[in-house]
Amino acid sequence: MIDIVALREQNENKPWLERTLFISGRLSLDFAQSGGEGEYKVFERLHTPEDLAAWLAMSELSLERAVASRTDVRLAHELRGALWRTANALRGSDAPLPKDIATINNMAATTPLVPVLDQYNVRKFWQQPVSAQSALATIARDAIELFSQRANLPIRQCAGAHCPLLFIDSSRPGKRKWCSMERCGNRAKIVKYRNQH
Repeated sequence: MIDIVALREQNENKPWLERTLFISGRLSLDFAQSGGEGEYKVFERLHTPEDLAAWLAMSELSLERAVASRTDVRLAHELRGALWRTANALRGSDAPLPKDIATINNMAATTPLVPVLDQYNVRKFWQQPVSAQSALATIARDAIELFSQRANLPIRQCAGAHCPLLFIDSSRPGKRKWCSMERCGNRAKIVKYRNQH
Protein backbone atom coordinates (compact mmCIF):
# COMPACT_ATOMS: atom_id res chain seq x y z
CA MET A 1 0.00 0.00 0.00
CA ILE A 2 1.27 3.47 -0.91
CA ASP A 3 1.41 6.22 1.75
CA ILE A 4 -0.34 8.91 -0.30
CA VAL A 5 0.26 11.76 2.17
CA ALA A 6 4.00 11.09 2.33
CA LEU A 7 4.20 10.72 -1.46
CA ARG A 8 2.43 14.04 -2.02
CA GLU A 9 4.70 15.79 0.53
CA GLN A 10 7.83 14.42 -1.16
CA ASN A 11 6.50 15.64 -4.50
CA GLU A 12 5.81 19.15 -3.16
CA ASN A 13 9.34 19.41 -1.76
CA LYS A 14 10.96 18.74 -5.13
CA PRO A 15 12.14 21.56 -7.41
CA TRP A 16 9.33 22.69 -9.73
CA LEU A 17 10.66 20.98 -12.87
CA GLU A 18 11.01 17.65 -11.05
CA ARG A 19 7.49 17.66 -9.58
CA THR A 20 4.58 15.63 -10.79
CA LEU A 21 2.09 18.40 -11.52
CA PHE A 22 -1.61 18.38 -10.67
CA ILE A 23 -2.47 21.96 -11.56
CA SER A 24 -4.71 21.77 -14.61
CA GLY A 25 -7.97 21.39 -12.74
CA ARG A 26 -8.91 18.19 -14.54
CA LEU A 27 -7.76 14.58 -14.09
CA SER A 28 -7.35 13.85 -17.80
CA LEU A 29 -5.32 17.02 -18.46
CA ASP A 30 -3.07 16.34 -15.48
CA PHE A 31 -2.47 12.88 -16.89
CA ALA A 32 -1.79 14.29 -20.37
CA GLN A 33 0.99 16.40 -18.81
CA SER A 34 2.78 13.57 -17.01
CA GLY A 35 5.55 13.43 -19.60
CA GLY A 36 5.69 12.81 -23.30
CA GLU A 37 7.77 12.32 -26.38
CA GLY A 38 10.34 14.48 -28.12
CA GLU A 39 11.03 17.73 -26.26
CA TYR A 40 8.69 16.65 -23.43
CA LYS A 41 10.68 13.46 -22.70
CA VAL A 42 12.66 15.36 -20.03
CA PHE A 43 9.42 15.69 -18.04
CA GLU A 44 8.61 11.96 -18.19
CA ARG A 45 7.13 10.69 -14.93
CA LEU A 46 5.86 7.26 -16.03
CA HIS A 47 8.96 5.11 -16.63
CA THR A 48 7.97 2.00 -14.67
CA PRO A 49 4.84 0.29 -13.31
CA GLU A 50 5.79 1.71 -9.89
CA ASP A 51 5.87 5.24 -11.37
CA LEU A 52 2.40 4.74 -12.82
CA ALA A 53 1.10 3.43 -9.49
CA ALA A 54 2.65 6.45 -7.71
CA TRP A 55 1.03 8.89 -10.18
CA LEU A 56 -2.36 7.24 -9.65
CA ALA A 57 -1.85 7.50 -5.88
CA MET A 58 -0.93 11.21 -5.98
CA SER A 59 -3.72 12.10 -8.41
CA GLU A 60 -7.26 12.94 -7.35
CA LEU A 61 -8.04 9.23 -7.71
CA SER A 62 -5.94 8.58 -4.56
CA LEU A 63 -5.32 4.94 -5.45
CA GLU A 64 -3.34 3.33 -2.64
CA ARG A 65 -3.32 -0.18 -4.08
CA ALA A 66 -3.22 0.14 -7.86
CA VAL A 67 -1.59 -2.83 -9.55
CA ALA A 68 0.36 -1.82 -12.67
CA SER A 69 2.39 -3.72 -15.24
CA ARG A 70 4.71 -2.88 -18.16
CA THR A 71 1.69 -3.28 -20.47
CA ASP A 72 -0.17 -0.70 -18.37
CA VAL A 73 2.75 1.74 -18.77
CA ARG A 74 2.62 1.27 -22.56
CA LEU A 75 -1.16 1.81 -22.56
CA ALA A 76 -0.71 4.86 -20.33
CA HIS A 77 1.77 6.38 -22.78
CA GLU A 78 -0.60 5.75 -25.69
CA LEU A 79 -3.55 7.29 -23.85
CA ARG A 80 -1.49 10.22 -22.62
CA GLY A 81 -0.29 11.06 -26.14
CA ALA A 82 -3.83 10.88 -27.50
CA LEU A 83 -5.11 13.12 -24.70
CA TRP A 84 -2.33 15.69 -25.21
CA ARG A 85 -2.80 15.91 -28.98
CA THR A 86 -6.60 16.01 -28.73
CA ALA A 87 -6.62 18.71 -26.03
CA ASN A 88 -4.28 20.88 -28.10
CA ALA A 89 -6.24 20.30 -31.30
CA LEU A 90 -9.56 21.21 -29.69
CA ARG A 91 -8.04 24.19 -27.89
CA GLY A 92 -6.91 25.47 -31.27
CA SER A 93 -10.29 24.68 -32.92
CA ASP A 94 -8.71 21.95 -35.03
CA ALA A 95 -10.07 18.48 -35.66
CA PRO A 96 -8.46 15.83 -33.47
CA LEU A 97 -6.76 12.87 -35.16
CA PRO A 98 -9.11 9.91 -35.71
CA LYS A 99 -6.50 7.51 -34.25
CA ASP A 100 -6.38 9.60 -31.05
CA ILE A 101 -10.16 9.59 -30.72
CA ALA A 102 -10.11 5.81 -31.24
CA THR A 103 -7.45 5.40 -28.53
CA ILE A 104 -9.48 7.45 -26.03
CA ASN A 105 -12.74 5.67 -26.91
CA ASN A 106 -11.18 2.20 -26.75
CA MET A 107 -9.67 2.90 -23.34
CA ALA A 108 -12.96 4.38 -22.06
CA ALA A 109 -14.79 1.25 -23.20
CA THR A 110 -12.87 -0.91 -20.74
CA THR A 111 -14.01 -1.40 -17.15
CA PRO A 112 -13.48 1.82 -15.15
CA LEU A 113 -12.90 2.22 -11.44
CA VAL A 114 -16.07 1.48 -9.47
CA PRO A 115 -16.82 3.98 -6.68
CA VAL A 116 -18.23 2.70 -3.38
CA LEU A 117 -19.25 4.41 -0.15
CA ASP A 118 -17.80 3.60 3.23
CA GLN A 119 -20.83 3.07 5.48
CA TYR A 120 -19.18 4.64 8.53
CA ASN A 121 -17.58 7.81 7.21
CA VAL A 122 -19.69 8.16 4.06
CA ARG A 123 -16.58 8.68 1.94
CA LYS A 124 -15.96 7.49 -1.59
CA PHE A 125 -13.52 4.66 -2.12
CA TRP A 126 -12.77 2.40 -5.07
CA GLN A 127 -13.98 -1.18 -5.21
CA GLN A 128 -11.03 -3.54 -4.80
CA PRO A 129 -9.00 -4.83 -6.50
CA VAL A 130 -7.93 -1.69 -8.33
CA SER A 131 -6.07 -2.10 -11.61
CA ALA A 132 -4.14 0.52 -13.53
CA GLN A 133 -6.21 -0.29 -16.63
CA SER A 134 -9.41 0.58 -14.73
CA ALA A 135 -7.81 3.86 -13.70
CA LEU A 136 -6.85 4.56 -17.32
CA ALA A 137 -10.47 3.88 -18.37
CA THR A 138 -11.63 6.38 -15.74
CA ILE A 139 -9.14 8.96 -17.04
CA ALA A 140 -10.33 8.39 -20.63
CA ARG A 141 -13.96 8.85 -19.56
CA ASP A 142 -13.03 12.12 -17.85
CA ALA A 143 -11.45 13.26 -21.14
CA ILE A 144 -14.57 12.37 -23.11
CA GLU A 145 -16.69 14.39 -20.69
CA LEU A 146 -14.29 17.34 -21.00
CA PHE A 147 -13.74 17.22 -24.76
CA SER A 148 -17.45 16.87 -25.53
CA GLN A 149 -17.95 20.44 -24.22
CA ARG A 150 -16.37 21.64 -27.44
CA ALA A 151 -18.51 24.78 -27.78
CA ASN A 152 -17.55 25.94 -24.29
CA LEU A 153 -14.21 24.16 -23.91
CA PRO A 154 -12.35 25.99 -21.13
CA ILE A 155 -8.87 24.60 -21.94
CA ARG A 156 -6.16 27.26 -22.04
CA GLN A 157 -2.40 27.16 -22.53
CA CYS A 158 -0.20 28.98 -20.07
CA ALA A 159 0.88 32.44 -21.26
CA GLY A 160 4.30 31.94 -19.67
CA ALA A 161 7.29 32.08 -21.97
CA HIS A 162 8.17 28.54 -23.10
CA CYS A 163 5.44 26.93 -20.94
CA PRO A 164 3.26 24.44 -22.82
CA LEU A 165 1.10 23.47 -19.82
CA LEU A 166 -2.66 23.34 -20.25
CA PHE A 167 -5.28 24.12 -17.64
CA ILE A 168 -9.02 24.54 -17.20
CA ASP A 169 -9.95 28.20 -16.96
CA SER A 170 -12.65 28.18 -14.32
CA SER A 171 -12.17 31.84 -13.41
CA ARG A 172 -15.38 33.85 -13.44
CA PRO A 173 -14.33 36.20 -16.27
CA GLY A 174 -12.53 33.39 -18.14
CA LYS A 175 -9.25 35.30 -18.31
CA ARG A 176 -6.82 33.11 -16.37
CA LYS A 177 -3.38 33.30 -17.99
CA TRP A 178 -0.98 31.14 -16.00
CA CYS A 179 -0.65 27.44 -15.28
CA SER A 180 0.35 28.50 -11.78
CA MET A 181 0.91 31.87 -10.13
CA GLU A 182 3.67 30.17 -8.12
CA ARG A 183 5.66 29.57 -11.28
CA CYS A 184 4.77 31.35 -14.51
CA GLY A 185 2.62 34.11 -13.05
CA ASN A 186 5.34 35.10 -10.61
CA ARG A 187 7.99 35.03 -13.34
CA ALA A 188 5.89 37.32 -15.52
CA LYS A 189 5.39 39.77 -12.65
CA ILE A 190 9.15 39.87 -12.01
CA VAL A 191 9.89 40.52 -15.69
CA LYS A 192 7.24 43.25 -15.83
CA TYR A 193 8.63 44.89 -12.68
CA ARG A 194 12.20 44.80 -13.99
CA ASN A 195 11.13 46.29 -17.32
CA GLN A 196 9.38 49.16 -15.55
CA HIS A 197 12.35 50.02 -13.32
